[in-house]
Amino acid sequence: MTLTADSAAATQLLSRDDFRAALQNAIKGREAKNASFSQAWADGLLTREHFARWAENHYHYVGPFADYLGFIYGNTPDRFTDAKDFTLQNMYEEELADIRHTDLLIRFGEACGTTRERIEDPNNMNAVTRGLQSWCYAVAMREHFVVATAALVVGLESQVPGIYKKQIVPLREAYGFTEDEIEFFDLHITSDEVHGERGYQIVLDHADTPELQRRCLDFVRWGAEMRFAYTKALYDTYVAV
Repeated sequence: MTLTADSAAATQLLSRDDFRAALQNAIKGREAKNASFSQAWADGLLTREHFARWAENHYHYVGPFADYLGFIYGNTPDRFTDAKDFTLQNMYEEELADIRHTDLLIRFGEACGTTRERIEDPNNMNAVTRGLQSWCYAVAMREHFVVATAALVVGLESQVPGIYKKQIVPLREAYGFTEDEIEFFDLHITSDEVHGERGYQIVLDHADTPELQRRCLDFVRWGAEMRFAYTKALYDTYVAV
């Protein structure tokens, strides 16, 4: 039986298969890869100036990702070793593995004509990006660790491979970027497939009451809606003007 997020508000615990299907359905129809900015990107309709504005916004969404995860880690009881280990590894890969992910993002932004200073300046993100960043902080700090993992890893991070697979080919073929300039995207296609699946497993393992399952489904849906709105706002703010 396949359930929607809304129908999962029942009082009984969903089976693992039904819960996973409901989590996936909570994202369907809200995928950021289908938002207007992503579609224009894939269709070869953007310019390097548009990508520069994207980098200046995206930095302030993904730049604090290790900080979001740090709050989740701190809110995870010690007995949930698997969840804590996953969160810590995710933080390590964002900040300390071969190269900091935000440095790769800045490299791409510089290839588009902006500067590290502009990218790091919070005055250069729009209001919707600021709202997404604030939502991520609030969820990570305040929610049960499994709900926050559902929101940020399943609802947001698990979408990344699908988004970047759609965008990386035109970056090479239509926009003429080098492999070095687009390493940020190539890295995340691989790493976030792993992170997304591991996030699903954490949620499936530890959302062990009907209330936790329902709240996870709500936050996955809201996360997908937030990322869609963020991506659409990039088009509305910088392209359709």
